[in-house]
Amino acid sequence: MNQADQEELIKLPKGNNEHLRKQNEEQQKQIQELTQTVANLNETILYLKNKLFGPSSERAKSQESVIEGQQNFFNEAEEAFNPSLEEPTLEEALAGTAKKKRKKKATRAELLENLPIIEVNCPVSEQDQLCGYCNSQMEFLGRKFVREEIRIIPAQVKRIHYMQETYICPQCRDAGEPEIVSAGVPVPLMKHSLASPSTVAHVMYQKYVNAMPLYRQSKDWEQMGVKIPRATLANWVIKCGLDYLKPIFEHLHEELLGRDIIHADETTCQVLKENGRKATSKSYMWIYGSGNDELPPIRLYEYQPGRNGDYPARFLDGFTGYLTCDGFSGYNKLKNVTRCGCLAHMRRYWYEAIPAARRNSKATPTLPAEIGMDYCNQLFMLEDYYKDLTPDQRKEQRLQTEVPIWKAYWAWLETLNPTVGGRLAKAITYANNQRPHMENYLLDGRCSISNNIAENIVRPYTVGRKNFLFHVTPKGAQASSIIYSIVETAKANNLNIQRYLETLLIYMPGNMTSPEGIEGLMPWSIKIQATCRKK
Repeated sequence: MNQADQEELIKLPKGNNEHLRKQNEEQQKQIQELTQTVANLNETILYLKNKLFGPSSERAKSQESVIEGQQNFFNEAEEAFNPSLEEPTLEEALAGTAKKKRKKKATRAELLENLPIIEVNCPVSEQDQLCGYCNSQMEFLGRKFVREEIRIIPAQVKRIHYMQETYICPQCRDAGEPEIVSAGVPVPLMKHSLASPSTVAHVMYQKYVNAMPLYRQSKDWEQMGVKIPRATLANWVIKCGLDYLKPIFEHLHEELLGRDIIHADETTCQVLKENGRKATSKSYMWIYGSGNDELPPIRLYEYQPGRNGDYPARFLDGFTGYLTCDGFSGYNKLKNVTRCGCLAHMRRYWYEAIPAARRNSKATPTLPAEIGMDYCNQLFMLEDYYKDLTPDQRKEQRLQTEVPIWKAYWAWLETLNPTVGGRLAKAITYANNQRPHMENYLLDGRCSISNNIAENIVRPYTVGRKNFLFHVTPKGAQASSIIYSIVETAKANNLNIQRYLETLLIYMPGNMTSPEGIEGLMPWSIKIQATCRKK
């Protein structure tokens, strides 16, 4: 073997070693990636488990605390049973006791002034009116108050017959040309229908306020002695909603576009029978509400078959104020508006990035997600201090105290470099994407730091959706969006909702084309506040 061959044999192991080293590095890198993937998947599993079975509140609580509203509903009576608990007094039952701030205690006369009084006399029997010692007839001395009770009178169904009077002139009749005059009759809500304004208002109230589906209402009607099919109740709701309440909705829509601040959000729904779409397709109920602009509140819902930015752009066409919403990119299609981000959404991302074992910890924040959430909590705490200030005072205080927190927050955010794919990375990405919008609420003291107004508007619909599950037709979904809008706007304006619905259904058949008449039926009008305001 010559020297050249010997040198080649020496190089061969060195080449193999280099190859093995590179291969080992690649395998180590792959192992790290797979390990991170497993960690991300485990984190996702824990996140989904918490979503399904954990508490929905993001506030830190001790492990031993009881989450309000999370009792076992099947054993609710057994769990709530407490023989040592005293019943509330009438004052407590009427006024409520769960108040954040102590208010001046109302007098008994103020609490009871709006309740009708029925006196139940407890007489002394004739036999006991004779004196037990001398058998003389005893004289009436007086009556004394013993106790008060609240009595519930169940709903009653009555048949109303409209009887039309008719007059005839006897002289004209004798002359062969009878003159007949008939009395006017109220316009029916629906021709050839048993429905009255009070009936339809009751059905709407049960469905859209108490979240009672129509099939349950049909059974309830049967208990009252009337068999009305669910389809009939649906016809009443849809026809009256589209015919009589839609003009009210459109007027509220025009009023909302003239406001300076609007909150927007959306939630899913399902429509079974929609042309060109499967029954399992996902549709959306879009939510819009006026902000804290010191004007009467407005709450509107709009059904649309999808989640596209064209829908809010079309609905809010002409609006040029502040729009508070979440990070959905579809809102970017709105022109001439100032978008304000939602700190509650940003805070939620940080909360979800905190390991479950540390979410209830009271220790000093050390993890990046805990620090991010702490920044959000500081801002929310300051906002709570400023809620009773005037808009100008609130703006001034915000600029002094909250701007430095935002500056520190953004500077800290730039120092983070998380592993791709985890909840922490998603929280950081969301925060960076929303940075252009988050501080816009500082421009006007009436703007909110979060989109909680819209989320509170969403909640009644989601509660009802759990019961009725889906809409059958787009027309039904549209009618529901209109009625929810009327109901929630009435609620926000402190109206008796069922009385307001009945008032609208009484007056709208004769005022559908009258702008003045419709304006007089707005929840804040003097007439409606006088007749329908909740006492």
